[in-house]
Amino acid sequence: MSTREVHVVGVPMDLGAGRRGVDMGPSALRLAQLERTLTSLGFAVADLGNVEVAVPESAARLGGGAGEPLYADAIAAACAAAAEALRDRPDGAFAIALGGDHSVSMGTVPGVAAGGELGVLWVDAHADVNTPETSPSGNVHGMPVAHLLGLGDARFTALWGDRPPLSPRDVVYVGLRSVDPPEREAIVRLGIAAYTMSDVDRRGIAAVATEALGRLSHAPRLHVSFDADVLDPTIAPGVGTPVPGGLTYREAHLLMEVLAESGRVVSLDLVEVNPILDVANRTAATLVELTASLLGKRIL
Repeated sequence: MSTREVHVVGVPMDLGAGRRGVDMGPSALRLAQLERTLTSLGFAVADLGNVEVAVPESAARLGGGAGEPLYADAIAAACAAAAEALRDRPDGAFAIALGGDHSVSMGTVPGVAAGGELGVLWVDAHADVNTPETSPSGNVHGMPVAHLLGLGDARFTALWGDRPPLSPRDVVYVGLRSVDPPEREAIVRLGIAAYTMSDVDRRGIAAVATEALGRLSHAPRLHVSFDADVLDPTIAPGVGTPVPGGLTYREAHLLMEVLAESGRVVSLDLVEVNPILDVANRTAATLVELTASLLGKRIL
């Protein structure tokens, strides 16, 4: 990295999720000593606080039927605020966004992408590539990849103008293990590179991570969008949509270590931490440890 400066912004949003509590994720991650951990690695940390996000009790719910995403207007407004906060950071500063549910990435990715071509590693148990028409729930946290590719509701795709921030070749999935049938069809149709937990089991996380980086060789800058539910629930119980059989503690650290060695990662989302469902803030603490590995912490 060309700088030792990190800018942190919280996006306390649970409007896109199916259950409450994930809006406390930014507080949980800060409580888990994120700033102290990064400072110990030699970084100057600027915590910009949280962008304003409506709470469900004050936002128009609407939607929920076929083709109608829930809380779309309020989510779009929060994503626009997140994008602006990240666009305004100094050149070269590493960006960390604290979610909130995964719909926040519809703001964080465009905010970071404003600095030039960007590849995205979507590290998640879920594909998040439903559109409002294919979503079984209307919950927007299952749709951000589709909208970042320019597919779906105009209230989201309008956030970045005529050109979507990503094309299918700019996205690589790592850790998938719960994919809806329409999402499976979309991944194949769009040609998005995807590494499931079966790939990790067969080939090992080091080989998967190295190949994923190769798939994004055209992008000089990388963004890691890390959903806590990619981890096995035994080490990350504080998530709203747990799926058994996720990344182990060491697999997750090795993934981050391989990405760190590439020298190309410029930004990170930490999303879907739900303290209400957690045990002694274990999930947030694990994500802070993984962040340290991504930012260069080594065993020797």
